[in-house]
Amino acid sequence: MRAGFGFLDKLTGRYRSLAVDSLLALGYAGAGLLLGQEQPPAGWQPMDGLGAVLTVLVGLVLLARRIAPVGVFATSSALWILFIACGYWPVINSMPPLLGLYTVAATRHLRTSLVCAAVVAGTWVYAGLSNADNSSMPTVLAQAVLFPAVVFVVGRGSGRLAERNRQFAELTFQLRRQQEEIARQALTEERVRIARELHDVVAHHMSVISLQAGMASYVFPTNPAVSRQALDTIAHTSREALEEMRRMLVLLRVGQEGLPEEKVKPADADTDADDGPEDSGAYTPVPGLDLLDRLLERVRGAGVRATMEVVGSPTPLPQGMALCVFRVIQEALTNVLKHAGPTRADVTIRYESRAILVSVTDEGSGTSLPDTVITPGHGLIGMRERAKIYGGTVTAGPRALGGFEVRLVLPAPRTGARL
Repeated sequence: MRAGFGFLDKLTGRYRSLAVDSLLALGYAGAGLLLGQEQPPAGWQPMDGLGAVLTVLVGLVLLARRIAPVGVFATSSALWILFIACGYWPVINSMPPLLGLYTVAATRHLRTSLVCAAVVAGTWVYAGLSNADNSSMPTVLAQAVLFPAVVFVVGRGSGRLAERNRQFAELTFQLRRQQEEIARQALTEERVRIARELHDVVAHHMSVISLQAGMASYVFPTNPAVSRQALDTIAHTSREALEEMRRMLVLLRVGQEGLPEEKVKPADADTDADDGPEDSGAYTPVPGLDLLDRLLERVRGAGVRATMEVVGSPTPLPQGMALCVFRVIQEALTNVLKHAGPTRADVTIRYESRAILVSVTDEGSGTSLPDTVITPGHGLIGMRERAKIYGGTVTAGPRALGGFEVRLVLPAPRTGARL
């Protein structure tokens, strides 16, 4: 679409230039014919039919001055010299060659422009010598130098200005393309980020809901209490998933005109209650390490014996890095639920002076072998992308003693990092 508009702009510009040149050609021809009707100075003969034809031809040549500037200049100069040789007043047809010189100076190299200026000066001197008895040679020489020099300087300046404008337009077009490319890249990155967040939220919570629903259906005839507990876990997990998704959607809508900046209720609020007046609290915070206990409780409710150990002195982490740790642990435990079944999972967070080490290990289901080739899925790719943002790495694979391990290594935050 944009290329089509560009072609139309160029086509319109060409038609506009042709119209301007047509007006110039007709104007110069008409002005020459009117000037030829006046009594010429002494020594020059009045313009007759041949002079009128030459005048019209000199003017019409200007139609092609943008297509072939040098050719137009040469043709108009030759016709002007023939006009002078026939004894007509040179001033009548002096303007078309000067305009041709202007076009050459504006569009061609310096050497070509100087040659054309010399031709105009020589023709002017020739005209003065043709009527030397009635002409002042000092005046003729001054005009032969001054007129071509002025036209040459103005033409060169106009050419440089046009070239700068062309370069500026090209740079503007390139800048616009770069801005569009940056905008597309930012949009792609934002889509990837949103997809990663949705995957982390949906995959974990739906895995818990699926397992709890299956267990509730299985034990309902024999143990209604356990079934009731599973249903409560499903209700709580689904409510939490909806709240996280609602938080993401609200954050995406912040700042858009015409959309209210909604507030998200705390995780423990009753979502079935009527929406009343909300206080001026902030949005629900991004999940961090403080929510790991709730995450482990939810996993335990799905049948996995999950434990967590913190080694070293806990260091406050920036919000983004804390979210990275939380999501990696969440995704690792989700994979335990989906692939290992009821087993034991151990989460270890080790704070060292230069790094933060996070490992999630499980005992497996007895089917994983140490040399099993792991095909990276969306979850593993997302974990690695999150870690890469903060200069960390994620490794995942079967353990030599059985089971599976996900290991996250992040560089320790610098002192004074923004939380």
